[in-house]
Amino acid sequence: MAQMSMKSGRISLFLFGLPFLLTGIWACYSVTSNIYDWQRMKAWQPVQAKIISGGVKESSGSEGGTTYAAEASYQYEWMGMPHTGERTAISGGSDNVGSFNEDLGRRIENARGRTMEIYVNPDNPDESVISRDIRWNMIGFKAVFLFAFGGVGLALVLASLLAKGPNDASLPQYADAPWLANDDWQTPEIKSGSKAAMYFAWGFCFLWNCISMPLPFMLFEEITVKKNYPALLGLLFPLVGIGLLVWAVRQTIEWKKFGAAPVTLDPFPGSIGGQVGGTLELPYPYDPTVKYVFTLSNVYSFVSRSGKNSERREQVKWQDTAVGYAETGLYGTRLSFRFDVPEGLTPSDAVRLT
Repeated sequence: MAQMSMKSGRISLFLFGLPFLLTGIWACYSVTSNIYDWQRMKAWQPVQAKIISGGVKESSGSEGGTTYAAEASYQYEWMGMPHTGERTAISGGSDNVGSFNEDLGRRIENARGRTMEIYVNPDNPDESVISRDIRWNMIGFKAVFLFAFGGVGLALVLASLLAKGPNDASLPQYADAPWLANDDWQTPEIKSGSKAAMYFAWGFCFLWNCISMPLPFMLFEEITVKKNYPALLGLLFPLVGIGLLVWAVRQTIEWKKFGAAPVTLDPFPGSIGGQVGGTLELPYPYDPTVKYVFTLSNVYSFVSRSGKNSERREQVKWQDTAVGYAETGLYGTRLSFRFDVPEGLTPSDAVRLT
């Protein structure tokens, strides 16, 4: 039953992450194709074209937002042969990121019936464009989808494909040692979660800053030209990103300072109605004046539902503290601890040592 539940969870995780991954793939293709076109258009040659029609096309969204697109139809000659074109810029379509489309559309509108400079691909004269300037603010906007959505989607899809299901504790090989069904309990040595916390801090910081850091460039014109001062609130997001960066650096310093800090259990495994103890090596010089306090907790984790809402909660069912015995160790300071665990606790509840 657990295996079926795990398989169902992996499929759900894969399906949940797939749209994010596809969005990231689309953004990657769009960004790379824009940069590629920008580079190859540098060799295109300027010619004069007659603007037949064109201007700014406005579109109103369902939520009241307005987007703009620059459209044109023009005629030109290359090596004495007539050609027609409609491409206005490297990145087509309608958007409201900056005023690029509005400005270009106004230029086209003012040039209708007259000529304006365009650029033609000498290797394929049917290819032409009015503006070959790259829109770095649009590249930044798409990069948000590339790194944030694509990164989340890739992580979720990989997690669903690489996730390993739990071992069946009812199998005969686990009859005398059921704790060995848990891959984390194969040996007496248990490592801290500080490395995972560091990776999480950097991952969250990276995603947040991918989303928020383009905002100052996107809001610059909105604030300075359009005088939309409430848009200054958008700058709070990059400031939060700076705070997350500080948090990630502190997590890294903590990891470098303490390392994995492995605890070697003795006895192994600890038992209810028996003892939980072990030793811990710290990369610190031994100092007899320093006291190290250990806390062992038996935590009951459960899901509380209210209508359609659910919330995971925890309740400490038993807790004890002890002062560790410190002595000179191989790498600095060796700490020893031991707890007497009372009868009656639930084995399936989480056990935490801090």
